[in-house]
Amino acid sequence: MIHSFLPLFTVAAVTSLTVQAKPNVLFVVCDDLNTHVSTSGYEPILTPNLAGFAKESMTFNRAFCQYPVCGPSRASFLSGLYPQASRVLNNTLDIRTTRPGTISMPQFFKENGYWTAGVGKVFHNAKSDHGEIAWNESLRFENDELAVVREARLKFESEHGSIDKQPNKRKWKELKRGVSAKLDAQTPPGRGRSGLTDAQHKDGKNARQVVRWLEGKPYGDKPFFIALGLQKPHVPFLAPDKYFDLYPLNEITYRSDRSDLWDFIPKSAISKRYEAFGFELGKENHPLRREYMQAYHACVSFIDAQLGLVLDALKKNGLWEETLVVFTSDHGYHLGDHFIWGKVTLFDVGARVPFIVRAPGLSKAGAVSEAMVELIDVYPTLADLAGLKAPDHLQGASLRPLLSHPDRLGKKKYAYSVVSRGPKLGYALRNQNWRYGKWPDGEELYDLRKDPQEKSNLAHGKGHKERLEGFRRVLASKQKLFEANP
Repeated sequence: MIHSFLPLFTVAAVTSLTVQAKPNVLFVVCDDLNTHVSTSGYEPILTPNLAGFAKESMTFNRAFCQYPVCGPSRASFLSGLYPQASRVLNNTLDIRTTRPGTISMPQFFKENGYWTAGVGKVFHNAKSDHGEIAWNESLRFENDELAVVREARLKFESEHGSIDKQPNKRKWKELKRGVSAKLDAQTPPGRGRSGLTDAQHKDGKNARQVVRWLEGKPYGDKPFFIALGLQKPHVPFLAPDKYFDLYPLNEITYRSDRSDLWDFIPKSAISKRYEAFGFELGKENHPLRREYMQAYHACVSFIDAQLGLVLDALKKNGLWEETLVVFTSDHGYHLGDHFIWGKVTLFDVGARVPFIVRAPGLSKAGAVSEAMVELIDVYPTLADLAGLKAPDHLQGASLRPLLSHPDRLGKKKYAYSVVSRGPKLGYALRNQNWRYGKWPDGEELYDLRKDPQEKSNLAHGKGHKERLEGFRRVLASKQKLFEANP
């Protein structure tokens, strides 16, 4: 019997497999993970499991999100729509309200005979999660009680009795907030050693839940679509102690920016989140920067270990050659470069993401592609590889033609990203060698061959009039296309 997954394999390979109507899918999306991973050429952070996965997969070096904030980015790639078409342009909007009836990626697979499950942060939050229409099973976990909180609770209860007693609830809530603030707060962002094991962290629980699904096979005879939402390295930068030990503070290195950097870049391009981290624009604070970088690095190595558990489970359960695997992040993240901390920018470090795909029998092990890729390409790619007719509303493109030809650059010439600045938007166009940015108060132009870190804005220099006019024309055409109601 010929089945829809057959084209991904040679005849010899197929004879050794259990015949299955469609391939399984494992979609792994991290939260706030930038390209500070070895597979993107950044060596200081240890990610051995991701590196091992890349050796068996295809890595796309030029992959970009469509909006560098969690909610809009996830609404975009889970719907296959650019943000202006999804109309989700902040973390509070819900695509079910802005564009009712849009079929999300997990719902699409469920409607096509897949057993679907999501764990951790896949949709932006529980409120925006699509629930039963998308998932057969959906779970979100929390961290176990932090060691410092447990110590404080035991002391409190020895003096006042149970924290569940009505007179104690308010006192304990205030005390707990104070005890855990340095570690667990969103603003200012917490960071530090959790005192917990991997399995006591929510991401440890997320990964182990996927392992349980792979071992228990609740999907039965159906193919599965499993989405693993790893919530680190999102703030607070909290990880088990052993991952901090990998990165001594005195070994954290980086390149400081010149203090007048922002004299030459539109001010709208700035995200002021650096203030919550305790920094000033144009001024370096080396001890604090090292602390935050150490904690971010620890979180990345922590999620790498959790990824390893899941990939090992695929192999141990005989699912490796029957499962499509995609690993990526919702957007990038600043760690002090351009004096910025966090997200909500259109610099490469804010919009570029790790993107690795393994399609058994099709992708070439260890291959690297320089083709322009966008996160909205995930949905049509997985649909195509599963042999399914993709929904008509999708605005991305299948990457299948590139998977067996890593040397090709494909038809897509530009990656397109936007971000809100009040009621207006900032725009970015990225091609192989240049990035163009348009803001309410000015423009950016960077020659990435000479200036890969985007520190010399050429938009107002001599000799680039024709290039700028070209980018403006392309942007105008894309704005008209993507803002249309598909």
